[in-house]
Amino acid sequence: MFKKTFFQIHWFLGITAGLILSLMGVTGAIYSYEQPILKWINSDSYTVQAQPGPKLTPAELYQHFKQQDPALQINSISIDASPTGSSTVNIAKEGERRGYNMLVNPYTAEVLPEIKGRKFFKFVEQLHRNLTLGPVGKQLTGACALMLIFFVLSGLYLRWPKRHSIKQWLAFKPQLKGRNFIWDLHAVAGTWVAIFYLILACTGLTWSYDWWRSGMYKVMGVERPKPEMQQGPGGRGGEGQGRGEARGEQHRGEGQRGPRAEAEQARGDMRGERRESRGEGERGPRGEEGQRGNRGEGREPSVDEAVLLTALNKSWSGFQNEFNDKYSSVTFNLPKKADGELKLSFTDVKVQHERARNNATYNYQNAAFTSVELYEDKKLNEKIMSSMLPVHRGSFFGPVYQFLVMLASLTMPLFFVTGWLLYLKRRKQKKLTLAARQGTAAVDLDPNAKPWLIAYATQTGVSEQLAWRTATALQQARQPATVKPVQQLTLTDLQQAEQVLFVASTYGTGEAPDLASSFEKKILSKKADLKHLSYAVLALGSKEYPETFCHFGHRIDEWLKNNGAKRLFKIIEVDNANNADIQQWNMALADVTHLDLQGMGIEKTFDQWTLVKRGLLNPGSQGAPAFNLELKPQHEANWQAGDIAEIQPGNSAEQIQNFLAQQKLEAGQLVPGTQQTIEQALWNRDLTVTVKPFNGLDDLLEQLPALPTREYSIASIPSQQFLRLVVRQQRNAAGELGLGSGWLTEYAALNAPVALRIRSNDAFHLIADNRPIICIGNGTGIAGLMSLLHARNRQNYNDNWLIFGERQREHDFFFHEPLEAWLNMGTLKRLDLAFSRDQAEKVYVHHKLREAADELKAWLDKGAVIYVCGSLNGMASDVDQALIEILGETTVDQLRHEGRYRRDVY
Repeated sequence: MFKKTFFQIHWFLGITAGLILSLMGVTGAIYSYEQPILKWINSDSYTVQAQPGPKLTPAELYQHFKQQDPALQINSISIDASPTGSSTVNIAKEGERRGYNMLVNPYTAEVLPEIKGRKFFKFVEQLHRNLTLGPVGKQLTGACALMLIFFVLSGLYLRWPKRHSIKQWLAFKPQLKGRNFIWDLHAVAGTWVAIFYLILACTGLTWSYDWWRSGMYKVMGVERPKPEMQQGPGGRGGEGQGRGEARGEQHRGEGQRGPRAEAEQARGDMRGERRESRGEGERGPRGEEGQRGNRGEGREPSVDEAVLLTALNKSWSGFQNEFNDKYSSVTFNLPKKADGELKLSFTDVKVQHERARNNATYNYQNAAFTSVELYEDKKLNEKIMSSMLPVHRGSFFGPVYQFLVMLASLTMPLFFVTGWLLYLKRRKQKKLTLAARQGTAAVDLDPNAKPWLIAYATQTGVSEQLAWRTATALQQARQPATVKPVQQLTLTDLQQAEQVLFVASTYGTGEAPDLASSFEKKILSKKADLKHLSYAVLALGSKEYPETFCHFGHRIDEWLKNNGAKRLFKIIEVDNANNADIQQWNMALADVTHLDLQGMGIEKTFDQWTLVKRGLLNPGSQGAPAFNLELKPQHEANWQAGDIAEIQPGNSAEQIQNFLAQQKLEAGQLVPGTQQTIEQALWNRDLTVTVKPFNGLDDLLEQLPALPTREYSIASIPSQQFLRLVVRQQRNAAGELGLGSGWLTEYAALNAPVALRIRSNDAFHLIADNRPIICIGNGTGIAGLMSLLHARNRQNYNDNWLIFGERQREHDFFFHEPLEAWLNMGTLKRLDLAFSRDQAEKVYVHHKLREAADELKAWLDKGAVIYVCGSLNGMASDVDQALIEILGETTVDQLRHEGRYRRDVY
């Protein structure tokens, strides 16, 4: 329940906050590369042609612009060490809170072109920081950053596997399809970016919430600096402009850039790291600073101009003497007080990131540095807390990491899209599973008519269908009829009834259907006085099993006769739901009741499906080839997990041509009265019967019955948008391919139509609640179990256990990718595999079942339902015997009766 609750919160927040996070991710990725993009599109402003002479000094640049405009207020001057790097003069300008950067030619003081793209990056930054919605948007982005932390941690928890390997955690599985592929992409990609998202969220929140920032300082073990006292415009406003403008211009796009990003940032951030930490200039998630007063519009400095020139000259000389070849850019902030000190910042030759600045104070009266703070001397935790923006955008850890952070940010929409797709597929599946059954219509019954009791014993639903159709025919003739499955039938019911009809299937090798086994043991084993009872039996079976054809129906007939019940008519046998046999039942019932009963039968209307994929599942196997087949409907199709696909097989072109040659018929001739050629008419006819002399094609076709149909468990569910079958090739003693397997695995052409109808298999349908299920099967029986597990996966019911057996793991582990993925993601709580040929002593699924006897009992105590799918001879009977040994026969019978032991075996 805890995990399910986590999942519900995870997907709900994902489909609501995911859009904002996607926008934040994309804008953050774009904004993180603002600096190189602006430099690329404004190369004529950032770089100049090198000249033989030295660059103009800060004092010369100051004097040049003051001579041109004495009213000009200059806040700072930046010099780039590169011969081709432009210099920057930061000036006060109306509307520019942090001053305006003039990029100038360092040799001529010519003002270079204004930077293009500032407004675009300003808009991107506002989208990232507050969705352009101001304080409300800032609260939204902050809340979404908190949700991102929850997404990462809950996502890792939800997919936490029992068995760990690098491949399980990090390897994509492109061979998966449908929802499995979407989930795998969502989960694996999420694992790849988890650490990046945690760092992005944790660092981004330092600009969203002061309590989070304080917590970060405590966690990192760094004392949080106290805010500096803000000065009025006449105080240190120019210095604030110089420092704040450079940062703001870099991250807000409000001012033009200096010759190099490092130079500008160095100029603007002599103490910016401290201010960022102190909260006086707090930024948004990608570096936005709060307003710090009208810094760019302060009064003229109170320091005399001659003193300023002296300060700049001496500071420049002192800096050159001390750091001549140890910097890449330097920023001189013009002093606002005549205290003999000038503050400057500079970056190393190899800059770690845009905030890696060294700060210094130079006393121009004493011609000496009074303080020098080198960035490389800081401890790692201090570097992190003073460089939160580079940590956030990734540049703190180098260009490779920053590139990976950018990619991770760009993938944010992937999780929003895949999360929505998973949500929509879950909704669709829930709607499909809530489809209601049709009921019989109410009619005006004859009050004098004797009621009919109709009992059915079914495995795959055919007997139940015929029982209800019989009831409908009687009701339409105004006869009261009640329908019951035999497992709910009691001796009292039979003793109170006067007329009973049995519709009974024979399962396996003459056995009762699973749900009818309790009826056989409790009722057919007892004596009863049924002389008052009239009855008839409709027995269903398959003549492909001649020795046990319709045996269970015959046992019911014998028991009723031996207990004195009177036959209405002789037992009627039905071969493979043959409609001619069913009509005999209808006619016999009409004769004895003297009622006008509507005809009944099972109309096998086949739909056209397209065979789109056929792939060998077990190359190199010791067993016969098994194929994965995928078909798509040419109509709207629906089915449930556990249902059966009935296929109308056909003849190969070679078989048809041989038959035409044997009967001396000309190919291509039309069948009279149709537009069909003889080849088209023969595609699904039994060409092995003895043909008597015929007069014309009509006479011939009447002698050729349709080929019998074949049934296969469906391995997929409708939301996967294709129908999957698992078919193993079968051959007779002469080496000829079987009818159904040969048609599907070899003769039917890809992208050609296949005649298929879906038949409900209620006895193997999935339970509708979240009780545990135990799936047991071997070989191609994995098909029916896969449909159940797919459906459980859609419903987020994770208490699933699969026991599967085959020959060799290397060749016969069918669908191992999705099964291992389900195990990793928790859809499968347990997976037990029995590969019989991988060791000297053969191991089968019933051995695995016995080994896990205690676990089996524990699951059953929690209400688990057992599903068995695969071969009847061997696997299913061995599993049945193992269950009886572990649980006792009474318990197994009770499980059958409660519908907690379900089989689809063949």
